[in-house]
Formats: sequence, structure tokens, C-alpha cells
Amino acid sequence: MRLPILLSSSDKIKYTEQFIDWVRNQLEKRADLAQQYLPKSYQTGDRLQVGQRTYELSITKGDRRTHSARVKDQLIELKLSEHQEGLALTKSIKTLLSRVIGQDFLPEITERVHAINRSYFQSDLKQVRLKYNRSNWGSCSSTGNINLSTRLLFAPQSVIDYVIVHELAHTKEMNHSKRFWSLVEQVMPSYKEKEKWLKQNSHLCDF
Repeated sequence: MRLPILLSSSDKIKYTEQFIDWVRNQLEKRADLAQQYLPKSYQTGDRLQVGQRTYELSITKGDRRTHSARVKDQLIELKLSEHQEGLALTKSIKTLLSRVIGQDFLPEITERVHAINRSYFQSDLKQVRLKYNRSNWGSCSSTGNINLSTRLLFAPQSVIDYVIVHELAHTKEMNHSKRFWSLVEQVMPSYKEKEKWLKQNSHLCDF
């Protein structure tokens, strides 16, 4: 929640109460929205389903300064520092999982981006990246770099394809004008269904 710095004390209280009421109403409509904000625990032997792949976690803690992770034959080995706990540790684990799983999926995601580009856009692309981004599902730079959130890996392939199409359309139109949406619709007439899926299921797309 953000408030203008010059608001009076009474207005700050009023808007804060309105915001709290709004949040309460949203959670009454969809209790699942709170899941993404609740602490999550990770244990050795836990299984993580990402797309068609199932990973198993192996976790060790020790007197070390940093965390590390690697994937070996669908086994994710996490080596964690015992000096970090709580929400900070949860955030670190999610970042580690995103990094190694993103690396595991990057070759096929890159090929999918180039395949769609060859078929519909023929744009000059530089690099495809997978990043743990919670603020958006993807972005396209003016230099032709396509960035996709690793959270997309939990979505159906058709939804992943929609975000790829969306970002590739930005290589032609760096805006959200009518021309931009026309490009998207030409490639994927049902794109609004994919947007709806992301809006309704974003809380399920996380490590």
C-alpha cells in the first residue's frame, strides 16, 4: 500500500481502513489468494512438479556463508547456510529453485521462442532469458532480448505460448496499442482466455 506523503493523519487512517476492508473482501471471495503470502517449508524428499518434469529435493544445511543449488538427473541438491531462517530463507530457496530449474528449461523455451518468431514475426532476436520475476510474466527490450518469468513454467504450454507471442509482438510494436493487440490476435485469436488463466491461477505459479 502506498500513500501520498502529504496526506493528513485522518486521511491516512481512512484510506488504510478502506484498503484493509478491500483486502478482506478479496480474501472472502478467493481464499486461495493468500497462499502466495504464507510461509512455505521445504524438506528433503519433497517433489516439485514443473510442467511435465518432476524434481526431488535434497537439502543439507551447514556452517557456510552462502547457499547453492544444482540439478542432477531431476534431483535438486540444495546446500543451505544454517545462518538464515524464516521468510528470508524461504525467499532464498525460491530464488535458487527458480535459477536451476530455469537453466534446465532454458534450451527448450529458447527453441520455442525462435520457432514462434520464425513462423509469425521474423524479428531479429538477441537473447532469451528466464528470470524469477513476480512483477510481470515477460518483457521485451528494444534490442531484441526476450525475458520470461520462470513462474510461467508452471502454466500450460498454450499459456506459455501466449506470453511468448505477447513479447514477440512487442518487437513490432513497443506499446499496447490497437495495432499491438491486432498482431497478438492474428497469431493467437484466443489470447484473452490465456490472460484470464494467468489472472485466475497466478497464485499456483511459484516455487
